[in-house]
Amino acid sequence: MAVYTEISDDDLTAFVAAYDIGEALSCKGIAEGVENSNFLLVTDQASFILTLYEKRVDPDDLPFFLGLTEHLSQHGVPCPVPVRANDGDVLRSLSGRPAAIMTFLNGMWPKRIDNHHCAELGRAMAKMHLAGADFKLTRPNALSVRGWRPLLDACEGRGEEVQAGITDALTQELDALEQGWPTDLPCGVIHADLFPDNVFFRGEHLSGLIDFYFACNDLFAYDVAICLNAWCFERHGDFNATKARKLLAAYRKVRDFSKEEMEALPLLARGAAMRFLLTRLYDWLNTPEGALVTPKDPLEYLKKLRFHQAVTGPGAYGLD
Repeated sequence: MAVYTEISDDDLTAFVAAYDIGEALSCKGIAEGVENSNFLLVTDQASFILTLYEKRVDPDDLPFFLGLTEHLSQHGVPCPVPVRANDGDVLRSLSGRPAAIMTFLNGMWPKRIDNHHCAELGRAMAKMHLAGADFKLTRPNALSVRGWRPLLDACEGRGEEVQAGITDALTQELDALEQGWPTDLPCGVIHADLFPDNVFFRGEHLSGLIDFYFACNDLFAYDVAICLNAWCFERHGDFNATKARKLLAAYRKVRDFSKEEMEALPLLARGAAMRFLLTRLYDWLNTPEGALVTPKDPLEYLKKLRFHQAVTGPGAYGLD
């Protein structure tokens, strides 16, 4: 369960009193999520999400995250927005942690990905990229290409505990990615973590995007590449080109790719696979026994990386 900090009844009552949202009726921990402590807060007026930001989140980044969701919502992107307290602040302190109350977003994330989910995602992602164009704050992506080698080094050569030869293979791939990584493609605010559990649907229609705590400024096409990895592989590991085509075609109807973005997509997809492979590998090797969060299998992303390494052009992803 992803609740790391408990809240006393007295502290909760005092915290909620600073907002014009009514009386707290219940506050239940939410199991999903791995970075922060999240609670479903129900008052006599509405439901909200209460988030306590844990030590892995830099407090200096919170104005970017909270301001971004406010900005995107104002520009028609469905996402939770911070509730301002009576003094106008969106960020306060609760149980020794920075904390915020967010509006509740109706919907469920899809447990089984269908083609229409991918098309809806493509449209919403493109709208988000365009909507962030005039957002004033910036945040560099600490988990882009320059952050991958330190992650691998932090594994201290222990990758062999997961699979023989993986450290050498990842070192060679990093050499290629660092050498070929593009720096002059269209860029702006990206989500950087648009996995299915961060995208809500009501029926067949997308109802919102959540969890912007990896959002940053980076290449738009890199955000797309992350989604190709997260949405377009089947459970047994095969790549579904139809889902990729639906995602990309819907995206391009809102914001078209440049020729350079199309040509770079296979390399960016390799990089996206590398990013999640390395963070999973690090967590797999360093999560203590008995921890509240079970680390995810890094080998899932090794299989995806190998697929992208064999791609010879953007046509494999449904691009003409």
